[in-house]
Amino acid sequence: MSLEWRARSSSLAWSNPLSWWWGLLTLVSSANIAVWFFLYRQLHEQPTGSLGSTSGIELMLLLSAAYVFGCAFRSFLPRADVQRICLFDTWLSSVVVGRSVATAAEVCFAAQWAMILHQLGTMTGADTTLNAAWVIVPLILIAECFSWYAVLTTHYLGNAIENSIWAVAFFAVGFGLCRLLPEFDGPVRLVLAIAIIAIAGYLAFLVTIDVPMYLSRWRAEVAVGSTLLRPLDGLRDVSTRWVVTHDFAEWKDEIAWMSLYFSAAVWASLALCVFYSLEDHLPRYRTEATVASRSSNALAVVKLGKPNEIVC
Repeated sequence: MSLEWRARSSSLAWSNPLSWWWGLLTLVSSANIAVWFFLYRQLHEQPTGSLGSTSGIELMLLLSAAYVFGCAFRSFLPRADVQRICLFDTWLSSVVVGRSVATAAEVCFAAQWAMILHQLGTMTGADTTLNAAWVIVPLILIAECFSWYAVLTTHYLGNAIENSIWAVAFFAVGFGLCRLLPEFDGPVRLVLAIAIIAIAGYLAFLVTIDVPMYLSRWRAEVAVGSTLLRPLDGLRDVSTRWVVTHDFAEWKDEIAWMSLYFSAAVWASLALCVFYSLEDHLPRYRTEATVASRSSNALAVVKLGKPNEIVC
């Protein structure tokens, strides 16, 4: 750590509201890391067959680790990509590093949701849920392309499109979870309902706050005739330039989404690991009417397929 870094870091005094915000982010992120290690120890050590498949749990935990540790990294060294601003003067605050970490973490988070939807869709035979499982990762990969375009060119319209695609992806997730509600009773249905409500809240945030914020910034840039960077120039820029600022006014629009992103979204990632591990316990909460109906249909198929056989 350079002397220059220490000097600039010390100027983030506790009288500055950003200090309290940053302190809270680091505290929450440290707790999230501790929870991940606890889950890893508990779920990884379960004997094969007592929970979900061992390989599936390990993959889910690995995907969660990428998201939990990626978000922790971004909490410890906050930055706003297009503006090129950060709290601490270190090369780790460069946008190219932070955006790369974010891209990997976000794709892994999407993959976690895809695994959960595939697990539940396969268990219940819900084609709607299975279709949602297949589309979410490709959608998020497209969103990441628009995110990089915005970062490299400083074009806020790319951010607006990126977050709109996130909205579409999680609308699909929510729709897939809604399809599962009739399939389960008891605590599983309650968990699904809570997840749907949380996704609805996330979509409301995107539609009413996040996307309009980026559209407003884009219109402001168009009004003043700002010049966009070419992608190659932007790549050089994000690799070499970061502006340290502790001015609350420059961060205030980032605080809301960063706070939710590095807390609630990470908790969702951890919760997905727990839910996925309960695969062997989920069938007992299947709706009896649904199971009986499927069994009746299967028996009817057997009768039709073997007309000469007496069925007791």
